[in-house]
Amino acid sequence: MSKTLLVVGASRGIGGAIARHFHHHGHCVYSVSRTAAQAGKWISADISTAAGIQKVIAAIGDSPLDALLYMGGVWEKDAFTDAFNFQNSSDEETRFVLAVNLVAPIELTKGLAKNLAMAENPRALYIGSLSGLEHSASKEVANTASKFGLRGAVQSLRLALSYEGIGFTLINPGNIATEEVISDIETGRFSQQTPIPMTDIIETVEWVLARSAAVDVGEINLFQR
Repeated sequence: MSKTLLVVGASRGIGGAIARHFHHHGHCVYSVSRTAAQAGKWISADISTAAGIQKVIAAIGDSPLDALLYMGGVWEKDAFTDAFNFQNSSDEETRFVLAVNLVAPIELTKGLAKNLAMAENPRALYIGSLSGLEHSASKEVANTASKFGLRGAVQSLRLALSYEGIGFTLINPGNIATEEVISDIETGRFSQQTPIPMTDIIETVEWVLARSAAVDVGEINLFQR
């Protein structure tokens, strides 16, 4: 059955792959990004701003949504490399990371809850990070704080919107085989490693969306071997 999905971060990386996959399989995909989306109906918006978030909500209007797939995310300059230095990260950068990774998911969910509630089995899925787990922080303070905060936000949204019947899921992966990650490994910015295949992320999202309305999948952690 065809679903109507909103994919955030659809211009590249995980979001781009998710948008392409579901669009290819015949689903109605609204793709949110600042630069041109890779597939679906593009909503050009900067979700680090209140105006951008309202633009997305207005674009959906009164249409029902089967799923909100928040696949976007940002991090500090030189994050996850030896070159990163917290003291060199500007306050502006910190606020930007928190705005995209934490504030935007909360405000988009709040604004689109009515649309999700129109579906028979609505889902809201978010990409977190292993660095957001207890005692797993990295030295990238803004990114870690945003991902740890996102875990709390998703848990709280499940309670605050329980009457809407929305399933909430947070996926916490290690490094995913995006073009950016693969390039960083090949150039030595990242240590030699085997990133998680993109197909595993796509299939994880598909699996969650296929669960019955009786099941809420709270959190999924994906580690690299």
